[in-house]
Amino acid sequence: MAPAQRTAESVWAYPRPPAVRAAHGRLVEVWFGGRLVASTRHAVRVLETSHPPVYYLPAADVATELLTPAGAVSYCEWKGQARYWDLGVGDRRAPESAWSYPEPLPGYREIREMFAFYPGRMDRCTVDGETVRAQEGDFYGGWITAEITGPYKGGPGTTAW
Repeated sequence: MAPAQRTAESVWAYPRPPAVRAAHGRLVEVWFGGRLVASTRHAVRVLETSHPPVYYLPAADVATELLTPAGAVSYCEWKGQARYWDLGVGDRRAPESAWSYPEPLPGYREIREMFAFYPGRMDRCTVDGETVRAQEGDFYGGWITAEITGPYKGGPGTTAW
């Protein structure tokens, strides 16, 4: 299926602090180890200045039995404490490849009981059939689709932006 034509979005028009926005029924899928591990039309996007959107998928639409706690945590000044998850399918493992906010701070309650995935650590992530490109770097996890324009923070030399 060809991706739907969408209006271009510059990451420099996204707000700071970040905003949670509905993905408007877009089909969001995550593939790993030859298996569809998440599929939903109920995703939300977190939009933050200089970053491609991060898609959060409801736990009900994720094969959570494939996730195990990684033990790692991080803290976002807006969203709160994130918990990281390892993904395993058969003999394949993707350490710290997903994260969630079990108790997000006020303003981000919509992402409670949702998971985000680093697209660069998956076999494939798609939005309405379009394979996304991963945001550079090993921290942010943004999903780049055809309508998202940069430049993007995350790659070499961009940490001071």
